[in-house]
Amino acid sequence: MADTQKTATLTLDGNTYELPVLSPTEGPDVIDIRKLYGQADVFTFDPGFTSTAACESSITFIDGEEGVLLHRGYTIADLAEKSHFLEVCFLLLYGELPTAAQMEKFESIVTRHTMVHEQMLKFFSGFRRDAHPMAIMVGVVGAMSAFYHDSIDIADAHQREVATIRLIAKMPTIAAMAYKYTIGQPFVYPRNDLDYASNFLHMCFSVPAENYEVNPILSRAMDRIFTLHADHEQNASTSTVRLASSSGANPFACIAAGIACLWGPAHGGANQACLEMLREIGTVDRIPEYIARAKDKNDPFRLMGFGHRVYKNFDPRATVMKQSADEVLELLGIENNPTLQVAKELEKQALQDPYFAEKKLFPNVDFYSGIILEAMGFPTAMFTPIFALSRTIGWISQWKEQIEDPGMKIGRPRQLYTGHAQRPYVNVEDRG
Repeated sequence: MADTQKTATLTLDGNTYELPVLSPTEGPDVIDIRKLYGQADVFTFDPGFTSTAACESSITFIDGEEGVLLHRGYTIADLAEKSHFLEVCFLLLYGELPTAAQMEKFESIVTRHTMVHEQMLKFFSGFRRDAHPMAIMVGVVGAMSAFYHDSIDIADAHQREVATIRLIAKMPTIAAMAYKYTIGQPFVYPRNDLDYASNFLHMCFSVPAENYEVNPILSRAMDRIFTLHADHEQNASTSTVRLASSSGANPFACIAAGIACLWGPAHGGANQACLEMLREIGTVDRIPEYIARAKDKNDPFRLMGFGHRVYKNFDPRATVMKQSADEVLELLGIENNPTLQVAKELEKQALQDPYFAEKKLFPNVDFYSGIILEAMGFPTAMFTPIFALSRTIGWISQWKEQIEDPGMKIGRPRQLYTGHAQRPYVNVEDRG
């Protein structure tokens, strides 16, 4: 629990109110206003919740000013370099890095839950072939509650655990099936002899007509993408999952809500928007024109993939992602791809421009992840589903933490009402 040694004083209309100040392990102090409405009959106003702590959590910490991202106290750089995605999943879920025996057991359980209920395959045929994979994922993940009735009782700790494992294990299968469905290829079943990332690539790119060998460099890059997107504190989609879960909704419905929120171009769709921007620029010689447009306040054009709402320094995930991008592009021999050349030169010129340095607009994780995914062969429509697959562990960890919090209450934000005051009803024949 946070420390409560300090207090803050609010003076309003001549009355003084003492408010507890909570001191976290890391980050700024938090003024506790839970009793403010009852005491002073006032609300606080914070559109976008940019200055509001909506929950207490011990999972992830971000220091945007210093470019720090910690999962359970471990830096994202250390986890991306020394760990792997399923180990990070264990860490986020249970709070500590696993022992060798715990890791082996966890991997085994996840691996043996990757298949989906066979009846779910027919669910896909209800979608048009040109449906966006995210639309399919929202529907299919939400429908899991209709197939797995034995893991929707959130009051049962065992059922919560089963739902957690099922979501982590089956999300790659569902994402791969959504991809295969949209390109008209048969579904590929998971293989228990492959690791998590390799299995996903296998389900996406193998076909019955020939063997598919997963390149270890691509598998490692995929695993890093999963790891770097695993959790990111109380962002829009995580807050959506928490808000949905506060009503007692089942875990599959809550995660489906998170997927729907992530779909937005300002959130999970940012890497797709970044790649589309690079294609719009087209050639290296046009970069100065677009940089000038980005600096023009009257021009709607913005450099996608630069800057971040939270990070006012550099995005610590971007450094690792850039390394993976270099490895993947070298492996595939496509360093001279025009879009990739534009990306590299745009990064170089933007970092040298004082305008971007002053505003602390540095390349973020979305700038590089889209480049890697396109190089691997994924269409842009699959970028956000892969993000959703990665973020599922963060969502379910945050969901689990909230459900197990004895102080949990249903979310009920307040508002600053600016509509009409109460007025009498006018019959239709009397309205002018």
